[in-house]
Amino acid sequence: MKDTQFIPLPSLCTHYKIEMSFFDGLSEYGLIEFISVEKTYCIHQDKMADVEKMIRLHQDLQLNFEGIDAVFNLLEKIDYLKSELTTTKNKLKRFEEN
Repeated sequence: MKDTQFIPLPSLCTHYKIEMSFFDGLSEYGLIEFISVEKTYCIHQDKMADVEKMIRLHQDLQLNFEGIDAVFNLLEKIDYLKSELTTTKNKLKRFEEN
């Protein structure tokens, strides 16, 4: 495997001591997307932070796939609301300066 942008799932299973079925479940819920590189399923390195969060949610909090999906949806909403709040604050500052 020459492309370092992709991390093979078997390596992740070994490193995190987790079954391949966990990644299959995440994929079924649309939480991660596999990429096939040289007949091996991989995850893009940009998605590793999310994958690690999902693993921690599953292992530390014993959340199932539905729970992980709910948490990630809520986190996306929080990020969106933070962005909206920042935009609104910036607009308000412009009006206050006038």
